[in-house]
Amino acid sequence: MLTWEEDVEIHALRKQGWSISAIARHVGRDRKTIRAYLSGEREAGVRAPVEPDPFDRFEPYVAQRLRDDRHLWATTLFDEVVALGYDRSYPTFTRKLRERGLRPRCEACEGVRGRATAVIDHPPGAEVQWDWVEFGACPWDATTEVFLLVGSLSYSSKTRGWLSYATDQGHLIEGIDQVLRRLGGTAKTWRTDRMATVINPQSGRLQASFAPVAKHYGVTVVPCPPRRGNRKGVVEKNIDFLTRRWWRTLAASNLAEAQTDLDRFCVTIGDGRRRGEATVGALGEVEPLLELPAVPFPATTEDMRVVAANALVAVDGNRYSVPPQHVGEEVTIRRRLGDPTLEVVSAAGRVIATHQAAPRGRGRVVRLPEHVAALENVVLAAFTTDQPCPSKVNRPPSEAALRIAAEITGGPPRSSPVIDLDVYQRFIDRHHGKDGA
Repeated sequence: MLTWEEDVEIHALRKQGWSISAIARHVGRDRKTIRAYLSGEREAGVRAPVEPDPFDRFEPYVAQRLRDDRHLWATTLFDEVVALGYDRSYPTFTRKLRERGLRPRCEACEGVRGRATAVIDHPPGAEVQWDWVEFGACPWDATTEVFLLVGSLSYSSKTRGWLSYATDQGHLIEGIDQVLRRLGGTAKTWRTDRMATVINPQSGRLQASFAPVAKHYGVTVVPCPPRRGNRKGVVEKNIDFLTRRWWRTLAASNLAEAQTDLDRFCVTIGDGRRRGEATVGALGEVEPLLELPAVPFPATTEDMRVVAANALVAVDGNRYSVPPQHVGEEVTIRRRLGDPTLEVVSAAGRVIATHQAAPRGRGRVVRLPEHVAALENVVLAAFTTDQPCPSKVNRPPSEAALRIAAEITGGPPRSSPVIDLDVYQRFIDRHHGKDGA
């Protein structure tokens, strides 16, 4: 809305031969606004009717989400408001965020500066990059840490991940196989940072224990140069993408639910990202990859667990039975990739149970008949029909206890006090008589 002073000025300038564009620049207004006032469509001092902004209905939600998490990506927030019914475009949404100043400032991040980067040419099917992400405590179990192994094809940026509770070499190999099968094959080269499970920290060369893994999949392994983590910038960027757009808003009650949601996110949101004229998924479909072996590399994973009071141990969202005499002990769950069974090993190194492994995260309880029978015997042996001990009895120190007390104090043995009710009666009668008098 123009003031009367501005309205007078623009009419004077127009009479002086100024163009509408020149007048708009001079007064700092839009050309459409100047033209409307000059034509008489709008009147100074009268505000034009404004249609309700569709963003107004969603502003409280957006403001609250940004107060809760000031670093939440606008793309993630846009996905949420679209699900709530917002029908405008993403550029309109981000403009509203800027115009209304809804994102709080973060003083700690004001001085962050990025490093210099360069575009590296990645031929199709030439390289897949690997890295771990340490998420910290699980949303579903604050006492347990969870990790994510991310694999990204360098050419298409197609990315898949595998959640795990450990990052040792056995779990790394399991995660690599799971990620590759989700990608549909493997590139010719695996590029990693200098993780100790793959690269020897002292020599910088491939670990001897990891060489058979590379041979099994028919690939070469190339480490990043020291202190040059941006050499694997594709996986680093995808880690940032997964962390901010998926993990930050994840709501899952166990590891299996989180893995299912991650797979869905990678296929839908991740593969739908634009890369030039095509999407990540479209580029990934035409990227030539090597076929995977029929079975995973036969690595062995080991997980430490404590046997619960019901003689069960929890592994990957399922529970397996052990002999009841091991309740409360720490045992090792040993699995060989590609083998349908798992072994429970005692602290002494003896295999105490062998089970058929249930699918990950199904919540199944697997008990062997002999373990069920043994647990029933233990429970029945401890069962009793005796009446519970009374809780309101009087038990003063016994003569034996008094003799021991005398030895401790060095005094003569004391005997248990003898209560004479006649003494109490005479005392009551005497005082009662005085009160009566």
